[in-house]
Parts: sequence; structure tokens; C-alpha cells
Amino acid sequence: MSVLIYVFLAIGALFNLLGAVALLRFPDVYTRIHGATKCTTFGSIFSVLAVAVYGIARGGGEGGTMAIRAFLALVFLLLTNPTGSHALARAAHRSGIKPFRAVVDRLEEAGKEGR
Repeated sequence: MSVLIYVFLAIGALFNLLGAVALLRFPDVYTRIHGATKCTTFGSIFSVLAVAVYGIARGGGEGGTMAIRAFLALVFLLLTNPTGSHALARAAHRSGIKPFRAVVDRLEEAGKEGR
């Protein structure tokens, strides 16, 4: 079980590192939000899975409670990360920040049509 926990933690750390690299490498706010959110969500999933496996392996009432809390945290994480990134991207668009090398902006076109 400890090997599985370490594998989950390593995968989680790798994806969180990739999310940090996405913040540094991508050219505009939209791709940075996308890269960081996807990678850190996936990395956090594996980190929480490591905690849940540790709780299950620990056994007893305390370990089961730890696993349940880890899965609840995972559910809230999966709900709030995409919602937060969508709100950031929408706020950036409403502020007038244009996507890098964008040819077509469907959201702007929809706003001009009165939707």
C-alpha cells in the first residue's frame, strides 16, 4: 500500500509542477488558466487519492473517516476548480483582454448580436 501512496503522490506532484510550468510558459491569460487548472486539478486528484488510500490502509474508524473526508474534499475540488477558472476567463474577456493570435472571438460576436 505504501508504494501505491508514493506513486499517487509522485503523479500528483508531477501534474502540479506541470501546472506551474503552464503559468510560466503559455502566452496569454486564457491558455494559462486552462493549463494551470487542468494540471492542478488532475494533480490534486492524485494527491487526495493518496490520502484516501492512506486512510483506508490505516484502518479503523479514524482511517475510514479520513478517506471519507478526502473524497468530500475531492468532490468540492472538482466543483470549484472549473467554476473558478471559468469566472477568471470570463472576467478577463469582459475586461477587454484579447486571446493571443485569436482570429475569431465567438463570445464577442454573441455579445454584439444581443445574446
